[in-house]
Amino acid sequence: VAVRGRNVSVNSVAVPEGRPYLRNGISVTWLGDWVAVASGLGVRAAWDGVQAVTVTVGTELRGVTRGLCGPYNDDPADDFQRPAGDVAPFATSFGNSWKIP
Repeated sequence: VAVRGRNVSVNSVAVPEGRPYLRNGISVTWLGDWVAVASGLGVRAAWDGVQAVTVTVGTELRGVTRGLCGPYNDDPADDFQRPAGDVAPFATSFGNSWKIP
């Protein structure tokens, strides 16, 4: 799924603004100014089209997530866990550690 401004596409196929999309376990819905994407894996993300993003996951993913959303284990001490397993002291160094080269 790619979102650029108000343009959304799934597998390079445009999803018209305001029209729901449901195919192959991916759903795209429009909630006012927000676009929401959900997968059959229990991951949901919503974007306001400018800068705000929310990501939620189902409880079935508790303890198995990694990356920018953290390990989802109710332990705030490891929320900034980097790919190498250590914990970053600051949000910036944490975010930068997940950049794709």
